[in-house]
Amino acid sequence: MRARRHGAALLLAILGSLLLPALAGAAPAQSQATAKKANRPPQLGSRSWGLIDARSGDVLTSHALSKPLPIASTTKLMTAYVVLKDVPLDKIVRAQPYEPEYGESLMGLRAGQRISIRDLLYGLILLSGNDAAHTLAIDAAGSEKRFVAQMNRYAAALGLSHTHYANPVGLDAKGNYSSAGDLMTLTQHLLREPAFAKIADSRSAVLRSVHPRRRIESINELLQMAPWVTGVKTGHTFGALYVLVGSGQKHGTSLISVVIGAWTDEERFDGNLELLEWGFRQYRHKQPIRRGQDLANPEIRYSGGELPLRAERSLAVGVRRGERVEVRVQAPDEVEGPLQRGKRIGRAAVFVEGRRAGGVALLAARSVPKASAFDRARAFLADNWLPIALGAFVILILSAILLRRVARRKEARSEFG
Repeated sequence: MRARRHGAALLLAILGSLLLPALAGAAPAQSQATAKKANRPPQLGSRSWGLIDARSGDVLTSHALSKPLPIASTTKLMTAYVVLKDVPLDKIVRAQPYEPEYGESLMGLRAGQRISIRDLLYGLILLSGNDAAHTLAIDAAGSEKRFVAQMNRYAAALGLSHTHYANPVGLDAKGNYSSAGDLMTLTQHLLREPAFAKIADSRSAVLRSVHPRRRIESINELLQMAPWVTGVKTGHTFGALYVLVGSGQKHGTSLISVVIGAWTDEERFDGNLELLEWGFRQYRHKQPIRRGQDLANPEIRYSGGELPLRAERSLAVGVRRGERVEVRVQAPDEVEGPLQRGKRIGRAAVFVEGRRAGGVALLAARSVPKASAFDRARAFLADNWLPIALGAFVILILSAILLRRVARRKEARSEFG
């Protein structure tokens, strides 16, 4: 019995020695295959989709990027763009009468109601209010027809070659279309406007220009799905199906996504979230500037020495594999007191592949007193020692020549004297 057990143990040991290396080799191969599969771009079931780097505009993944399609209420992104360019945000206007069709999204304006352009934009983006779009168009251009012409002029100026507008609302109409690529490009420009970026990133807002004040909640469920989501705009009609332009910012990376023609409400939100999450996985987090880092050392005029200039804050950027990061500093070569510690003197900017990714102010690391008269005189002598020495040498030579002439005259007088 003991011999049999010993033989069985020996057999298991032999089999283990043969199988373990194979299993060990299979595990890394399997994990590599899983990682490779996880890194593949998402494949959505919608008519069109895309994802771009908001900083550079580089397309990270897409499907039917340039295909013109009905875009529903994402039309209102151009409505917002025109208003932001042409109308002051604090202007108070009266709401225009609007007769909606069945099922339209509304802000709930009363005809003649006084309201600010800023609050109308909140209603336009957060609630997708068609009545807000109508009032904004009338105020900005006098009529919807003239406003639509302005929308198309701006589209052409921005190079949106697969876009045309027929109304400021987004209702299905012949000649009202855009593409995934054009929507992301327009959103890229809009997010550079601080006022729009704040509106698009709002989960809710208080309309302060109306009486009584009113709180509204965003209908963009993407904002609730991740803390790093920053917008942007929903859309839905029978012709366009479900549309969503999304955006997110994470670890110094900003991305813009779009889904056009999703078959369900959930599909557009889940699709955008999947695109954004995949996009962030393509970036590495880098911090080329750290808070308090010395980035320049200009000389101190008159008193001598150097003044360290330090970064006001840290700056992180997202970088894809192979991208080059560069820090460029703009600061004077020389400073002069009096200067307070913490005074902003110059800036530093981070560039990724030659494109500006952000910047920080440079602060004086210490105070610099006003130079004394002695310091100024010493600095003057130090800066001009060569011409002073040459001048002194010339004066000495001239004095020697003059003294020699005087001596010769005295000798001549004594001879004839």
